[in-house]
Amino acid sequence: MNIKSQKDFFSGLLFMCTGVAFAWGASDYTIGNGARMGPGYFPLVLGILLAVLGAMLTFKALVVETMDGDPIGRLAWKPLFFIIAANLVFGALLGGLAPIKLPAMGLVAAIYALTFIASLAGDAFKFKEILVLASVLALVSYLAFILLLKLPFLVWPAFITA
Repeated sequence: MNIKSQKDFFSGLLFMCTGVAFAWGASDYTIGNGARMGPGYFPLVLGILLAVLGAMLTFKALVVETMDGDPIGRLAWKPLFFIIAANLVFGALLGGLAPIKLPAMGLVAAIYALTFIASLAGDAFKFKEILVLASVLALVSYLAFILLLKLPFLVWPAFITA
């Protein structure tokens, strides 16, 4: 079997693996049915759709001829590192990290950290633009999650609000 597009082939495999993982993880929860969905219904359907999409993409990569074979380029380590680090720092700041005695810093601080760290993944770092983006994200997140949805997130660091 000849792979005609490497990018589509490996993207399809990634989608299929992710879809199967979601569907498998959903099997631990009550699935329910279309009228009375359980907590596992959405992840199961999402996993199945993702796996089907991946299968179609993989099939296309094996059948449709591309100009140069769509080779996969080098792995972009810098963006990968900073995007993953930004998400880990966001989680640690939002909920705190007990093993290192890091208190929960709240939603606003976590969003600012997420935005600034993720911006390091790009080629240009424009402080003013990133500050505006972080401020807008923090404001919209506050409005959506705290005021509208009334989720019990800590907004500011515990030592400020206590």
